[in-house]
Amino acid sequence: MTPAGRTAERTLTAALDAFGTRGYGATSLDDLARDLGIRKQTILYWYPSKEALLDAAIDRVAAEVSRRLERAVVGDASGFGRVEAVVRAMFRLAARYPSMLGFLREVTRLGPPASTRMLGALTPLIDRSAAFLAAEMDAGRIRRHDPRLILLAAYSMVTGLATEVEVLRAFGEEPTLASLVRRRDELLALLQDALVPPSPAAPVVSVTP
Repeated sequence: MTPAGRTAERTLTAALDAFGTRGYGATSLDDLARDLGIRKQTILYWYPSKEALLDAAIDRVAAEVSRRLERAVVGDASGFGRVEAVVRAMFRLAARYPSMLGFLREVTRLGPPASTRMLGALTPLIDRSAAFLAAEMDAGRIRRHDPRLILLAAYSMVTGLATEVEVLRAFGEEPTLASLVRRRDELLALLQDALVPPSPAAPVVSVTP
């Protein structure tokens, strides 16, 4: 990568981190230029506006989330095992790149057109995930619910548990790796109770004396 290309990459990474931690409205191009030690005009050379920088960050995050979750969605597990794989993949993302999930939450908060762009990029993955859940319900391996509602609920719970630091502190949870793992396991237990049908009872064998 050329030095100029590295500057564009550094700018995009810094913007993603800032939008995901400080928020889009609270981050200016002047702030980013100062943090990066470059001129604002350099940012504008690569990204003509703050909105263009946001769009590039959305495309980057959507591609990264899709790449990571695709492996879980198309994995060998069936039934709840694949749901668990997806949740674990999201929590790994939260542990390694917390600003990325913060950015997803921020884009949702911003609404259209930002949220529409993100949804459009993730729609193919959402469609495949919903189709998998529907097939597993038809096979009796998952309780029957609205597949898209399950995906929405799981997404909301994962992003909330991983990013709402102040809310978690109000409930006595500090944002540590150990607490993140505990929240992941508790969420998986909740989803398992809600989605996994009970095992069929063993038949009663009558013994004639």
